[in-house]
Amino acid sequence: MGVVRPRRWQKLFDILCHTIGVPKTVSRRAHVVLPLEIIADIDKLVGKRGRSAFLAEVARDEIQRRQQRNALRAAKGAWKDEDHPELKDGAAAWVNQMRGESETRFQAIEKRRRGRS
Repeated sequence: MGVVRPRRWQKLFDILCHTIGVPKTVSRRAHVVLPLEIIADIDKLVGKRGRSAFLAEVARDEIQRRQQRNALRAAKGAWKDEDHPELKDGAAAWVNQMRGESETRFQAIEKRRRGRS
């Protein structure tokens, strides 16, 4: 039947026992079937007690990657060159121009500041 613990300790036991290395968020067990060679490779990298944290991290990264890819696909065609004439010579040229303008403004401010001193 298992070990009987006082209720006040059960929550702490649940956190410490099965989720070492897994962020303390709401979690649910999931039955996942994996090929033995993949399990062995995971165990070599993180050990048997690190499987859940490893799989959660990999899943989180893959979900983010797929969401970003889907967002890029959904935005396809949103950029129109005619809406951005400042970039006709390329983004690098535009950035250099903006930096040059900033430097010019900075020098003018410095010149006025020195004139007041």
